[in-house]
Amino acid sequence: MSNLFARMFDRFRGSGSAAITLPPMDGALRPNTRIDEAEEMAAVTAPDNIALGADGILLSSGARLLGLSPSKTIDTLWTASSDIVCLAAHPSGMLALGLDEGRLVIRGGAHDGREFTKLGDLPIVSPSALAFADDNTLFVCLGSQDHGMSDWKVDLMTHGASGSVWKIDLGSGAAACMAQELAFPYGVHVTENGNIVVSESWRHRLLRISPDGKIGVVVDELPGYPARMAHEREGGDFWLSIFAPRTQLIEFVLREDEYRRRMVDTIDPEYWIAPSLHHPQSYLEPMQGGSLKQLGELKPWAPSRSLGIAVRLDGNGHPVESLHSRADGVRHGVTSCLPTGDGLLMTCRGGDIVVRAKI
Repeated sequence: MSNLFARMFDRFRGSGSAAITLPPMDGALRPNTRIDEAEEMAAVTAPDNIALGADGILLSSGARLLGLSPSKTIDTLWTASSDIVCLAAHPSGMLALGLDEGRLVIRGGAHDGREFTKLGDLPIVSPSALAFADDNTLFVCLGSQDHGMSDWKVDLMTHGASGSVWKIDLGSGAAACMAQELAFPYGVHVTENGNIVVSESWRHRLLRISPDGKIGVVVDELPGYPARMAHEREGGDFWLSIFAPRTQLIEFVLREDEYRRRMVDTIDPEYWIAPSLHHPQSYLEPMQGGSLKQLGELKPWAPSRSLGIAVRLDGNGHPVESLHSRADGVRHGVTSCLPTGDGLLMTCRGGDIVVRAKI
């Protein structure tokens, strides 16, 4: 009962859980144009997940698994039966792929051909991220049990919190649940001490999960919706992709239940007041008007439903530096990144491009 009165008091005052305040993008997160100025590596339709395989750079685009060569040529290595929604590679040559139809597939290596449609008794609905701990252990994020990956906006706007994180023994096929009731886990990173870091998108934070299942918060109140992570080549730093920004308007809509339900029921998701993977492309999209444009030009500081951001964090989760494509850019929807000796590769899903930036 006390919690009910606390929530009512918060809504009356606009405080606590009802406050619409956002963390500023300042310091290491200060906006810049490094992604828009980055080198174009390949024009690819909706590039999503990028990884370093035994024979080079791999990335997913729809149902295609692609190889990206140093000369910037793209080869189709495999075509799946549905969209490849997540990808992980092991130095031994083994690949793990999550398919939108609700299936995990292992290709190459000691467990070639193994497939999963369930983890324990739980059907796979939306595999969102994968990471190898070794050649026999795979960590899996399931973003939601209610919606597939293509319906991520629906999951956000209906306050979805049915995601989970699993550890799979590829030899026996046994799966152990590491965490559940998460609000869209969208990235997993294995640390040097055996812990894993998981990005929980709808709660704008990173979680640390120990081998014995203890969960702690690494970073809270991120200014956007975090996606996948990647190791820095040396040291304990890692990179985090942020695929869309938080805005006060979106935070307000998420709190207004009646408006939100009517919007979900009656309007095409492309035109919801919700995060987006791409910059404005239609006059029907919300937040058009003089506050965003002047003399036909989109203001770079204008509130936007889409951005492109990649952040380097140290081993304690503190931001060190960041790369941005701002509101007036087009390289938005960064869902994964990969540090290499030549720079940072990023998949800009909303911009249909893979870029490489100096770091």
